[in-house]
Formats: sequence, C-alpha cells, structure tokens
Amino acid sequence: AYIQLSRGEATVPVRLVLDVPEHDAVVLYMPAYLPRSGGLGAKIATVFPHNPEAGLPTIYALLVVNDAHSGAPLAVMEAGYLTALRTGAASGVATRLLARPDAHVVAILGAGDQGRTQLEGVCAVRDINQVWVYDMNAEFAQRFALEMSKRGGRIPHDIRVASSSREAVRDADVICTATTSKSPVFADADLKAGAHINGIGSYSHKRQEIPGETVRRARVVVDSVAACLAEAGDLIIPLNQGLITPKHLATEIGQVAAGIQPGRTSPEQITFFKSVGNAVQDISVAQIILQRAAKLGLGTEVEL
Repeated sequence: AYIQLSRGEATVPVRLVLDVPEHDAVVLYMPAYLPRSGGLGAKIATVFPHNPEAGLPTIYALLVVNDAHSGAPLAVMEAGYLTALRTGAASGVATRLLARPDAHVVAILGAGDQGRTQLEGVCAVRDINQVWVYDMNAEFAQRFALEMSKRGGRIPHDIRVASSSREAVRDADVICTATTSKSPVFADADLKAGAHINGIGSYSHKRQEIPGETVRRARVVVDSVAACLAEAGDLIIPLNQGLITPKHLATEIGQVAAGIQPGRTSPEQITFFKSVGNAVQDISVAQIILQRAAKLGLGTEVEL
C-alpha cells in the first residue's frame, strides 16, 4: 500500500479534519482508492484525548468497504481496533526498513491501545528481549506491562515500567511514541546513538511528541509528505522554528520499501519515521479482514 501511495498509484485526498474544540478533539474523514489492488472505501475516526479519564477509548472509528468495480458497499467494520492494528503494522514496516538489525530493546511511550500494537509491530520484525514502557498514568503502564508480558509469541516477558521517559529511552534501540502530547515526551540528549523512532501520536499541527533537535539531526522518513506537511506537528513546529526545511522530510516509507530511496545510512544514525496515518493502510487491511471473514463465515449480512 505504501509503495502504491509513493508511486502515485493510489488516490488519497488529504483527510478532512473536523475540529471539536470543546473537547480538544477531532473527527477525521479518510477515503482511499487503490486501483492496482482493487481497494476502495473510507474511514471516519474520532480522536477524543480525554476519553480515557472516563474509561473510554481515545479513538472510535467505522470503515466502509466498497466494491471497486460497482461502488456497492461490501462491508461496514468497527475500525478502532483496525486503526491500532494498521498503525502498529506501519511501525513494523518502518522498523524493518530503518532500525538497526541488532535492535533488542524497545521503549513504548504511551500505554494505550496504540502502544500495544506498536510493540507487536516492532517485535514482528526484530528480536526484542527487553521492553520499557512509560505513561504519565502509572496505573496504565503497570496494566500494559502485566498484559503484554503474558502475550507470548515474539513479545518478551521482560517488560519493565519506567519511572520517567528518560529511563525508558536511554538504552532503547527502538522508541515508539503513541501519545496525544502537545510537547516533546523525551529529551534529545537521552537518545542513544543509532536509535530508531516511530512517532505516531502527533496527528495535528498543535501536537508534538518528538523534540525539534531530534528531528533536525535524524534521517526523517514519512508516510506521506503532503499529509505530514499539512498535519504533523512533529514536523510543522520545527519547520516554523527554522530548525529544518521541507527537503528534510522529502522521503516516504514507500520509496524506501521500493528501493527508490535509502533508509538508514550508518549504524550511528538516528532514524525517525513520522506517520499521521493514511487511508491506504485502512483500506488494505480492511480488504484482508473482509477476505478472512468470508472464509471463516464471520459477520452479519444486512439488506440496505
């Protein structure tokens, strides 16, 4: 999907963002058409950052899959989990392409649903033996560590709760930030040489997880240049501060995956994958889910 996007083979408008300022929230409208793989559909997602205070998910979402030949609606899916799944998978792709091959330690900043699939994605592509998790809500971090240490598979049992972001990232080979923070969640000086960062939480120009100094010295790869220039506070803020220029973020992950652009260029280099999310991810994953559901006889058929 990322390769199709970078080659201009997919039709994906920059998503429509509807602000809900009373709740510091947004509603996102995300359509996509992928002619080569036959994907067509749209997702509506709401991001309400204060929902966890009431025991509710930060993200609610629905996705409609259409037939690419007739336009007929094929399925409606709950897409809150799908969003977390495809975002974790995206960071898995980026980690495979950009992180050092000998990466063994992961830091997860933000112990929500997105943080869980971030860990799954990274562990799918690297032999991880230790995980640090940090969240401003210590109870969330403890719950994350307990749950994920029992997940099994490629996820290690050694998951530790950090008392600070510094403790979490200082020995980390891969760092995943999955928060709704409006200010950097770690200090640039705390990074070890050769670290790779997946930044997926900053979804608007007002939110920033990654220090500008880190962005300036990192090899930056994005999911979509157009979308990141429109929405990614992690990049827009250092751009406005004069720390970087648009050329600094001219490489898309699809170009790296296709071998058109290089990824990591040295073992000591800091690499940074910035994703604001793209509907090609949602539609591609939804196609697979729909195919699997049909084979397994899952879902409910309805008349429209």
